[in-house]
Amino acid sequence: MSLFNQIVPTLARPFARRDQANGEPTRENEFTLKPAYEVNETPEAWGLTVQLPGVTREGLEITAEENVITVKGRRAWTQPATWTSLYRESVDAPYELVLEHENNVDLDKIHAELKDGVLRASLPKTEAIKPRKILIN
Repeated sequence: MSLFNQIVPTLARPFARRDQANGEPTRENEFTLKPAYEVNETPEAWGLTVQLPGVTREGLEITAEENVITVKGRRAWTQPATWTSLYRESVDAPYELVLEHENNVDLDKIHAELKDGVLRASLPKTEAIKPRKILIN
């Protein structure tokens, strides 16, 4: 992605295909924003922190597949019909973050918490890659 598209993401939107039944844009071609995130590593797990301002628990979807973790978030706030925007700093688009890993996350033990628009997730490492202390005889 070019620097211009990062600064002005609204100009980089793909043309959305329309649904034949109702004329609405299909969600598969919808423009999404990549949220700010941070990954920290400990010997036991990875910690993931994702900034999702305006997203509530109902608008959040986290999926963990074989080697991909996907975070999708939709903002709950909608602009009232009586308001007219003169200037807006951010695009009202959903968030999407896709993180790949090398099959070393225990998918059954992932724990996530959303509070005040900040998602914190613990991604435990599989037993095979955790450091182990070896006893010497």
